[in-house]
Amino acid sequence: MDTKVYPITRSDAEWRKLLSAEQFHIMREHGTERPGSCALNFEKRAGTFICAGCDQPLFVSKKKFESGTGWPSFNDPEKGSVETTTDRTYGMARTEVHCSRCGSHLGHVFPDGPPPTGQRYCINGVAMKFLSE
Repeated sequence: MDTKVYPITRSDAEWRKLLSAEQFHIMREHGTERPGSCALNFEKRAGTFICAGCDQPLFVSKKKFESGTGWPSFNDPEKGSVETTTDRTYGMARTEVHCSRCGSHLGHVFPDGPPPTGQRYCINGVAMKFLSE
């Protein structure tokens, strides 16, 4: 994790108690889930996708779209819910998306989404929970 202090801060031991091993790897160690492996990729009900680490609302279902990538994709986050940093792993520059409240890694954003934003927030499903309306 970077050195920014987030409103919700926990030790690695506290995160490990709160999150599954897969969630810890993805959210705290910047991992990625296998494409198509999370049920939230197929979630179609009306509701809100929240951070699995701190319950902050991240995306609403009406902003979700099928990108064909195997990860839940959204074209616009809830205002102020996510922040971005430059990810230079794997010899390329990508824009990482993380929760603005707890700093957990969520996924990446790419400039190839649908209108009106043109953005594709490609998010690891296990980094979120879904609350139906």
